[in-house]
Amino acid sequence: MLTELLYETVVIVPARNEEVGVLMSLDSLAAQTRRPDLIIVVVNNSTDRTMEFAQQFADEVTSPLTVVLNFENNPHKKAGALNLGLRWLRDAVGGRLTGAVGHVLVMDADTELHPRFIERARNVLASDPELGGVSAACLGRTGLWRSPWQRYLLGMQIIEYARAANGRFRKDVHTMAGAGSFYRAEALQSLLDWRGAVFWEDHRNLVEDYETTLALKESGWKVTANQLCIAYTDLMPTLRELIQQRERWSRGTVDTLRYRGWTKFTWHTIATLVLGLLGLSYILGYGTTQMIVVARQGFSDNPLLVVLLAFWLLHPALRVRNLGWKAMLVEALLLPELVYMLVRAYWLLSSVVKSYVTRVSAWK
Repeated sequence: MLTELLYETVVIVPARNEEVGVLMSLDSLAAQTRRPDLIIVVVNNSTDRTMEFAQQFADEVTSPLTVVLNFENNPHKKAGALNLGLRWLRDAVGGRLTGAVGHVLVMDADTELHPRFIERARNVLASDPELGGVSAACLGRTGLWRSPWQRYLLGMQIIEYARAANGRFRKDVHTMAGAGSFYRAEALQSLLDWRGAVFWEDHRNLVEDYETTLALKESGWKVTANQLCIAYTDLMPTLRELIQQRERWSRGTVDTLRYRGWTKFTWHTIATLVLGLLGLSYILGYGTTQMIVVARQGFSDNPLLVVLLAFWLLHPALRVRNLGWKAMLVEALLLPELVYMLVRAYWLLSSVVKSYVTRVSAWK
């Protein structure tokens, strides 16, 4: 069957004001051990030189076949850009993806893929015909800090991404990563047949990757993640940008959950969100209080605190052992993680509140 396909692997790259990173992303596609047959770059509401740089890559004789589309006045954010790329692809292959395209990779224009990403993702999908997609394990790029505060902020994000990547290696994942998601073309065609579009086009849709993951599950497909399918992505260099990014993700998730309601595909996320907020309250409340008590009185009067403290020190450190001893030391010190937890608690709480009391403005 694969020999009859027009394109075994097609990549769609939505790019909005990504002149800094778009060539890096495209070069990582050209360096794949299983190079894509076609790359579609959708330059989306850009005001910089993203179009010029993408076209520069497309014109290189050593590049994979690349088409650059310019989508001005797009009201539907990343979802609209992705759907435009899919519409172009469907027109190019005669209207339907099934039978003409094997796989579709969606990746951000600030993402760099491991050279064996496509090869490994294809192997994962080939292992189970019921799998509709495999998500990347996202890791943050290192060495980008310029000050001690920025080193701390970026370092905590690196730890956060690595910890999440370790936990995503399972048969069913919360969401396909926007940084890199490898889909079976047949699964995407089933969404097109079901609702006319793969990605939900609504200006309120802040998390097209999560909504599409739910839609795939609802239509009968399984999704997974793989630790060997690695995508290296940009980190937020300032606290303001970090909070804005995470509020967008978290608020978009809450919006989608409110729209979908309690179902067999959303209950786990709802429960995780509620338990996460309760857990943060417990750690920041009870945990911090006990640390103050220990600092004042010592352990002699309460040996249970020794056990709790040992757990608080060892458990976070062991979860990031793949990052080396420096990351383990940072986690074992507790204070850096507690500070980051405060930031996390703020964006989670603010996201829930904003979902209920504020409207989402359109992306201009």
